[in-house]
Amino acid sequence: MSFVWVFFGLVLLVVGGEFLVRSSVALSFKFNISKLVIGMTVVSFATSVPELLVSLQAALDGSPDIALGNVIGSNIANIGLVLGVTAFISPLAISKDFYKLNWPMMMLLSIALYFILKSGLVINFGEGLALVFSLMIFLYILIRKSIKEGVEASEEIDEALQSTSNFKIIAWLIIGGLALYYGSEWLVDGAKEVALSFGVTERVISVTMVAIGTSVPELAASVIAALKKEKAISLGNLIGSNIFNIASVLGLTAIIHPIAVNNPNILSQDIFWMLGFAAILLPLAFLPKKLTLGRWKGMLILASYIVFVYVTFLGDKI
Repeated sequence: MSFVWVFFGLVLLVVGGEFLVRSSVALSFKFNISKLVIGMTVVSFATSVPELLVSLQAALDGSPDIALGNVIGSNIANIGLVLGVTAFISPLAISKDFYKLNWPMMMLLSIALYFILKSGLVINFGEGLALVFSLMIFLYILIRKSIKEGVEASEEIDEALQSTSNFKIIAWLIIGGLALYYGSEWLVDGAKEVALSFGVTERVISVTMVAIGTSVPELAASVIAALKKEKAISLGNLIGSNIFNIASVLGLTAIIHPIAVNNPNILSQDIFWMLGFAAILLPLAFLPKKLTLGRWKGMLILASYIVFVYVTFLGDKI
């Protein structure tokens, strides 16, 4: 029964997330916000809301390992699973913004998260506030840079949403909100039951099964696009997701409720895997072929992710 709760929880999170994105974009058009700003702020935040509610629900339920593991595991899965599979199917081109702004910011936040957790074994209100503030600065720099360079708005934004009625926007917000609320509740409860039935900790389930589950939409979209020889999800989108996961998901959760480290393996293992997957992207982006992630690199990243999952389960059993 626990797997059923996890499955339906994930389904509701996906459905709720889609309704929230559509309603948020439509509402932004009502306020005459540009497509460029919508794509970089509204859509980015809305797509992180499922992870936010899972972490918040877990923290409030007294399961901080799920709150932390959800974000750390999701950041690992975004690179190890989504990027690995996508690059293996079809090589990805890397923009110069990767090493000029996006990658440094992801590494900075990842390292900051490590020291925050290491120093007090908790993310408190002030630290959560600092994480959110750092995201606001990053977005300000990103938007200014994009406007200055004349960057085009994301093609993923549906312009038809400009004509959405107020009734539809409200209905989508209500449906999305309810789906996200119950989806996060079912997923957290189901994850706890799965951990008990397998005889492993909540931390193991959150950094593997829950993280993979919340990455399925990106993975499916990327694989379909790659198989059709269309533009797959960009490296910038994945790195942006990782930045939002740390700064907004953990930041906002910590502002509402402190997130403590209960399982020492989060600090001794999981966060180093997250740092490792983030760090390895820089040399892979330049060696041997500059600014391209080819199939053998994708295979290497994916193989590393499989090792991570194996070691995580094995280490918890010992």
